[in-house]
Amino acid sequence: MSVSRHTGYNLLGQVIPIILSLVTVPIYLKLVGADRYGVLAIAWLFLGYFGLFDLGLSRASSYRIAALRDAPAGSRADTFWAALIVNVLMGVVGGLVLWAVAGYFFGHVFKVDERLRPEMVAAVPFLAASVPIATLTGVLTGGLSGREKFLELNTISIVSTALFQLIPMCLAWVIGPNLPLLLSGAVAARMMAAAYLAFRCYTELAAGHPFRIKRDEVTILLKYGGWVSLAGLFAPLLFMADRFVIGAVLGARAVSNYTVPYQLASRIQILPSSLSSALFPKLSSAGPEEQEVLSEKATRALASLLFVPFIGAIFVVEPFLHFWVGRSLDGQAGAVARVMLIGLWANAFALLAFTRIEASGRPDMITKIMLVECPPYFVALYFGMMSFGIMGAAFAAAGRSIGDFLLLTWVADKKIRAWRTHLCTTGFLALCAALASLWTITDWQWWLTAIALLSAASAWSLFSMPENLRNQGLRYYEQFRRRLTGARQEG
Repeated sequence: MSVSRHTGYNLLGQVIPIILSLVTVPIYLKLVGADRYGVLAIAWLFLGYFGLFDLGLSRASSYRIAALRDAPAGSRADTFWAALIVNVLMGVVGGLVLWAVAGYFFGHVFKVDERLRPEMVAAVPFLAASVPIATLTGVLTGGLSGREKFLELNTISIVSTALFQLIPMCLAWVIGPNLPLLLSGAVAARMMAAAYLAFRCYTELAAGHPFRIKRDEVTILLKYGGWVSLAGLFAPLLFMADRFVIGAVLGARAVSNYTVPYQLASRIQILPSSLSSALFPKLSSAGPEEQEVLSEKATRALASLLFVPFIGAIFVVEPFLHFWVGRSLDGQAGAVARVMLIGLWANAFALLAFTRIEASGRPDMITKIMLVECPPYFVALYFGMMSFGIMGAAFAAAGRSIGDFLLLTWVADKKIRAWRTHLCTTGFLALCAALASLWTITDWQWWLTAIALLSAASAWSLFSMPENLRNQGLRYYEQFRRRLTGARQEG
């Protein structure tokens, strides 16, 4: 199965939940209020951080099963059982630790209306119960990913995400905005997805093979997964620290003002993340030369496909936020989103380098890079937020993403490929962000500037696009044109 087709499956698996999120977030804000939504945002961050108790076994099992593509089926079954048992045990430990940490944070640190604090503390056990479910889901997903079952994985993901959004929202609408109730609904949705994934992993990887835990297999998985787990320890500090610090210093409402534009801007990452997920099993079973060819093609394709959407997003993100959530957020939300988009542009290419390093069996390098990034980022985050509030936090996060791209790409390729192109495209995006802030969508200057810049970006994207991708796009266009002409003639 081709990487492009798997990327399409992954893309569809992310687009549909995004559309659902765009519909449900304004409803959530209306049903539960900005303060409770800020608490939920921090709760999901806690859950994401405590995914480190996965010990990297979800990625390790995907890597190992992909590398054993041509090995006997029993070898893959041994990998699955080893990852599953260790993962479940560590998930339980992680849930107990989160119970203690989140209970203290919500009970004594988090700034919120005191009337809401007992409700937050009562919701912590449900949040803790999510940890073993999340770690289990991760290793099950990794197993099917290693076998390149992307169509089935994304079908499950769409259904699971829909339930995760809709069940708590319906509970809030019917019963009321009670945080323990909302989290219990979210846990139930994740449990249903984990049960089906467990069934599919058993039939795909373990059926017909005896249950056994091989010490050698556990060692291999933990050696690879240990570095992934260390990266998982530091990654949330880099990617989530901004919201924790904002919550502790500026309060729950500021978290909402920062998180909502961040969530909206980050949706544009669906293409690079879809491509990276599809590439990982291929890269894991490929040699160094094939890895380089695959990475080069992926980078060129990504740049040509993403440039125009990023510029469009920079111009429309602020008016869309006003339309989407109205006056629920303050006036800085649009500017925050534009700054984040510049960082996310760099992060898209950092993700490809990240995937190649992991597929080469060197997850230790990623951890070492994160250790280098942490001190300067924390300093920039502190001084940026103290001086400029959430805008300072956004600039610090964007700078960290650019540094992440430079370091990861250097480690993966021993050089920065096409550095002039990256410099020019990033500068062009910064120019677009500056110009987009000068006018509103009701001004003719806004429309003239947007059309001119999008036209220039479209010409560059078409010129720089890989020839095979350009030819494939022209074929699709010609097929569409012929069908449209035929439909008109029949009509």
